[in-house]
Amino acid sequence: MRVHFSSAALALALAAAFPAAAMGASALPAAQQQSQVQSDIAAFVRSEMQERQIPGLQLAVIQGGKVVLKRNFGLASLQYQVPVTDASLFSINSATKAFAGVAVMQLVQEGKIDLGAPIGQYLKGLPVAWQAVTVTQLLNHTSGLPDVLEQRSGKLVGPQPDDADAAWQAVQALPVEAAPGERYRYNQTNYVLLAQLIERQGGQAFVSFVQRRQFDVARMPHSGFGDAKDVVADKASSYVLNRGGNGYRNVIEDFPVFMRAGAGINSNAGELASWLIALQSGRLLAPASVERLWQPTSLNDGKPGAWALGWPAIGRDAHRAVAGIGGGRSAFYVYPNDDLAVIILSNLAGGQPEQLIDSVAGFYLPALRQQRGGAYAAHLLRKQAASSGFDGLEQKLAAIRRQHGLSAPTEDDLNAWGYRLLGRQQPKQAIAVFQLGVQLYPQGANGHDSLAEAYEAYDEDGAKAYALTHYRRSLELDPGNTHATERLRALGANQAASTALPCSAPCMAR
Repeated sequence: MRVHFSSAALALALAAAFPAAAMGASALPAAQQQSQVQSDIAAFVRSEMQERQIPGLQLAVIQGGKVVLKRNFGLASLQYQVPVTDASLFSINSATKAFAGVAVMQLVQEGKIDLGAPIGQYLKGLPVAWQAVTVTQLLNHTSGLPDVLEQRSGKLVGPQPDDADAAWQAVQALPVEAAPGERYRYNQTNYVLLAQLIERQGGQAFVSFVQRRQFDVARMPHSGFGDAKDVVADKASSYVLNRGGNGYRNVIEDFPVFMRAGAGINSNAGELASWLIALQSGRLLAPASVERLWQPTSLNDGKPGAWALGWPAIGRDAHRAVAGIGGGRSAFYVYPNDDLAVIILSNLAGGQPEQLIDSVAGFYLPALRQQRGGAYAAHLLRKQAASSGFDGLEQKLAAIRRQHGLSAPTEDDLNAWGYRLLGRQQPKQAIAVFQLGVQLYPQGANGHDSLAEAYEAYDEDGAKAYALTHYRRSLELDPGNTHATERLRALGANQAASTALPCSAPCMAR
C-alpha cells in the first residue's frame, strides 16, 4: 500500500508533536537554562524530522543514572493519524544485537561461556572451517563467515528464501570469506550462532532468556520480539520513502525466529532507558562485565575493530561512545566516560537518527559539541539558507561555527542534505551544498561524484562540462569508482581528459 502526503500535510504532522513531561532533574544548575536546552533540542529534532521526512520519533536522554528528558514527536501511524505517545513501540532492528551482547556477558559472568573459546567448543556439527571462530569474533563481526542474509536483496540465501532451515543449510555450504579476525564485515550468521550458543549454555530459548534476564529485571513490560506477522499492541507503523521522497511505502518487517539475536525487538524510549540504567547500575551485569562488554576490540593486525561485544564502537580521542543502531531508524548511544546516554527511535527506515545523537548529547557536553557538532551546524546552516539563499554557504558556515562553537558538518552530513535537495528537484541548491562538501573535503572521491550528479541534473548550458570534470576528479581520487566510470561512458567522455577543476567556487550554483 502506498501512502502519499503533500509537503504541507507532512509539516502539519511533524508540527503536531506530543511532548511527554520531562522526567528527573538535569545537571544544569538553573531551571530556566534547563528549559532552554530542552526547547533547543526539541526545535533541532523537529527540524531534522521535517528535513528527513520522519513521521514519528521518540527521544530520551539519561544523565547521572536518571532520565532528564523524554519527548514524543509526530505520528506513529500516517494511515490513521495516531500520534506517538509514551506507549508507542518502535522496531529497533539490529540494535537487538546489543541485547545479545549483554546475554553472552551474563553467561560469561556465570562461567558458562569463554569469550576467547572457539565456537566449535560449544556447538557441534558446524563446518570445519567455522569451528575455530571465537565467541568474540562472532560478537564483533570479524568471523569471516559467509552471511545467511543477502545484503542487497535482504533475503535469506539459498533457493528457498523464506525457508530458514534451507537457508541455514545453504550458508554452511558456502566458502568462508576471510580468516577469523582478519577483517570486519557485518554479518547475520554471527548472531544466528550466538543465539544457538545462548540457548545451549543458558538452557532456554533465546527470546525467553532475554525476557527473563533483561526485560523483566529492567522492568520493560511492553518490550518484546515480533515482526509484521505478529500482532503487537501500540506498535508504530514502519515506513520508507518512495524514490524521489514524494511519499511513503509501508515496510514489511520480517525477522525470522532463528535470527532473533540479530533483530526483532520492539520497545520504546522509556523502556530502553530503563534497560540502560539497569545495565549501568549493576542489575544486569557487574560493573567489570559492563566494562568488558564495551571494551574496543582489535583485528589480528592490531588495528581497532569497528565493534565492541555486540555494540558498535564509536571511536575517538574523547567522549567515546558505544551504540545500538538498527535499520537506519532507531539508535542509542552510551557515553561511558561522561555518564550520559541518548536514545532516538523513529518509524522511517533510512531516517538515520544515529546521525543526530551526538548533536543532542552536545547540549549536555559542550566539549563534544566542539568535536562532533557537525549535524547541528548543518541544521543551523539549512535555516540560514532557507531564509537568505544558498549563495556563500562557506562564509555562512564559518560564522555559525564561530558563534556556536561547532565543528564542521561531516562529508556524510552534507552529502545527505545534497541528495535530499536533488530528490526535491532542486539541483541548483544541491550543487551549492555538494560544492561546500568538496571545499571542506577536497580529497573526498564521493563528494566529487555527488557534485557531478547534481551538475548532470542541472539543465543549464555548461553543466555537463562541470559534471565531467568532477567525475574525472572522483576517479582520480578513487580509481575503483565504477559509478563515475559508467557516467563518463554514458556522457561520451574521455576518462583520461584533464582533471583540472574549472573553478574553486560554486560557479554553477550562483
